[in-house]
Amino acid sequence: MPTRHFLTLRDLLPEELASLVDRAIALKRDPKSGREIMRNKTLALIFDKSSTRTRVSFETAVTQLGGNTIFLPPGDSQLGRGEPVEDTARVLSSMVDVVVIRTAAHDMVETFARFSTVPVINGLTDCFHPCQLLADVQTYVEMRGTISGTKVAWVGDGNNVCQSWMNAACLFDFELNVATPKDYRPDDSVTALCESNVRIIEDPRAAAAAADILVTDTWASMGHEKEKQKRSEAFKSYQVDTEMMRLASDDVLFMHCLPAYRGCEVTAEVIDGPRSVVWRQAENRLYAQKALLEFLLGPAAGRSQQARS
Repeated sequence: MPTRHFLTLRDLLPEELASLVDRAIALKRDPKSGREIMRNKTLALIFDKSSTRTRVSFETAVTQLGGNTIFLPPGDSQLGRGEPVEDTARVLSSMVDVVVIRTAAHDMVETFARFSTVPVINGLTDCFHPCQLLADVQTYVEMRGTISGTKVAWVGDGNNVCQSWMNAACLFDFELNVATPKDYRPDDSVTALCESNVRIIEDPRAAAAAADILVTDTWASMGHEKEKQKRSEAFKSYQVDTEMMRLASDDVLFMHCLPAYRGCEVTAEVIDGPRSVVWRQAENRLYAQKALLEFLLGPAAGRSQQARS
């Protein structure tokens, strides 16, 4: 039976994603639940990029589920010295039970997954950040109920998190307005897959109008540090401030995957204000990833694969 991976949200069916979010909420309510799912199992973390929330949430999740983790930074494995991805995948997956990869090139993660005999999870690439979206949707669902039918506004760079929000719009069936300068739009291939639920515009105020969720991210993500000044100029009208929040619905929630830079993509009044749920988002990474690990390692993944075949 083929191994299930989680490289983008589209690797799971809509009903699987909904069930996973519900399970994450249940695990949060009862942290002792699922404690044995990773007993005598090991998760390997291959991280080419720095991380706070992704690394800590996965390591804590595995500990709470009774397992162990191995952290592999760039210079501490043969992969970092030029060993082919295929070879590392074959060897590592013969020794561990799950692999989380955080790197730049999305095709590297895809290649690793093709040659891995155990589940591979995308911990962030330049194209997608699906684990973040699990926590984001969980946050909305536990605070407001179903996210289906809602209106979400993304304001800022059409980056990896944005593209995962676009996938989420289709899979969870909500409306997403993406407001970004024309030179920083999401990839056309992602847009083409999501056009039924996603609108790409340039006006951030128009995107924010009547939104139930208003989301942004840093203007210069990892790998774009040298473009910081250029991006600051391009995005200066895209700052989420109190005025923009007033255009949204009365009970709008503000989200940001962090790290955040007050005075740049968001003002301190917004991110530290009553509509901000960024700290809950960050905490929910732990529970969403516990539910994901349980799904990928449990019998449900096998049953779901049979249903898809």
